Amino acid sequence: MQISDPSSILRYVLDNPWYCLLYAFGIYTFCALVHDVFQRRHAIKHNFPLVGRIRYLFETIGPELRQYWVANDKEEMPFNRAERSWVYATAKKQNNNFGFGTTELLYEAGYPIIKHSAFPFPESKVKHLKNDSSMIPCLKVIGEFHDRKKPFRPPSVVNISAMSFGSLGKNAVSALNLGAKMAHCYQNTGEGGISPYHQLGGDIVWQIGTGYFGARDEAGNFSLDLFAQKIHETPRVRMIEIKLSQGAKPGKGGILPGKKVTAQIAKIRGVSAGKDCVSPNAHSEFDNVSELIDFIERLHSASGLPVGIKSAVGEIQFWNELAQRMKETGKGPDFITIDGGEGGTGAAPLAFADHVSLPFKVGFARVYQIFQNEKLSERIAWIGSGKLGFPDRAIVAFAMGCDLIHVAREAMMSIGCIQAQRCHTDHCPAGVATQNRWLQAGLDVELKAERNANYIKGLRKEVLSVTHAAGYEHPLQFRGSDIEISAGLNIFKTLESILGYKRDPVRFTKMLDYTDHTYLEEYMQGVSDKEPSA
Repeated sequence: MQISDPSSILRYVLDNPWYCLLYAFGIYTFCALVHDVFQRRHAIKHNFPLVGRIRYLFETIGPELRQYWVANDKEEMPFNRAERSWVYATAKKQNNNFGFGTTELLYEAGYPIIKHSAFPFPESKVKHLKNDSSMIPCLKVIGEFHDRKKPFRPPSVVNISAMSFGSLGKNAVSALNLGAKMAHCYQNTGEGGISPYHQLGGDIVWQIGTGYFGARDEAGNFSLDLFAQKIHETPRVRMIEIKLSQGAKPGKGGILPGKKVTAQIAKIRGVSAGKDCVSPNAHSEFDNVSELIDFIERLHSASGLPVGIKSAVGEIQFWNELAQRMKETGKGPDFITIDGGEGGTGAAPLAFADHVSLPFKVGFARVYQIFQNEKLSERIAWIGSGKLGFPDRAIVAFAMGCDLIHVAREAMMSIGCIQAQRCHTDHCPAGVATQNRWLQAGLDVELKAERNANYIKGLRKEVLSVTHAAGYEHPLQFRGSDIEISAGLNIFKTLESILGYKRDPVRFTKMLDYTDHTYLEEYMQGVSDKEPSA
């Protein structure tokens, strides 16, 4: 058949679709065969043309095949299917109970057992804040000891950890901020600065990293004037967190691949669009403990807010020196966030993710004891992060000495993350950790915000249920003696005996006494939509 014009070609294709499809497939196969034979980058493709491509296809979809077809409920990492299912069900307000008994290995070394009381705290005596059965206010007023101008008592002991706009897309950040507002907790901005999507009504903690994003001049240096201006423009900022390091890549600057650096992100951060945004691995404003403390005081003077630090734990001399200098000067951080080596990140070199920094329980215990020995631990609010977004892990963290916990990947799962582990590629299929507009469009902000709030509330509610079963009203009443850890077959030891210390005693009265320096007082009166007082 002679084809003379485009309309004839189209008509011929419509009349002979199978023949044309076969013809196109044949052309593709021939071209692929020639390409495979003559290319030199992949030996498998060269030695086994066409067939070798199947190997790369299976390698690409291997994680998905293992996730849905191969791995059992307790196998996958970093979160197994049972853990993810609990988060998803809690976020959707579905049945998050499990039947037919535990599937855990109770005698496995490290397995925690929370000891219940013969006389649980009666549910009839529980006083809820405006009928919210999940509210758990922090017992400490952060910044109170250092007489900060704007001290802050977090309304929730469970809060959203540091995740930057850039690492996450705008819809994801928006959903988390709105979810924080609904759940009356705060959201940490991550080191990428304060974006418009962090300013939708939820409280925020502004994290300042080595890149000083959002508070840097044109040369990339920290600007106290720009910092103060941003604080003035953003009344929802409750605290400042100086990031020294994070568990997934301590001693390595943040990495935002160029694919994710859009024009908007570049403007917020003060960097070039389309190019990899790599934070320095060290701060330029300080390089010793005394200068760090001076920097903390400068940030407070310009903002009036409590200022703390976040760090993974490696060498211990820094912490000894920090505690000593704080004792000598009466100055220093108002809170300390300890990030475990099991913490997550959008992108990190393998060696850093797997082998640098101590896991949470080990690192936190070492640091906490240093400040406890110097009689400083009660003056500081302690925050834990690193896979703590489950009731048992949160309770263990509280029994170790944490006043608050941060959750990151669990919060991501509550808004749709499926643990595809594509965060570093900008191809997150759930639209969470990507700047791709098409993929982000699948994330409904209002729906996911509600689910995020459901997860935070559901976690708090289950923590409270276990707390009451142990005979307490507030989870910070847990002590190391209330938890036993498996140390081998038929051998269980208390958390206190394993860690070698007791957490500071908690002087708890009743839940309703801990609403000062927050907007919980207004919330109790039914006016929680009001702007929180400073």
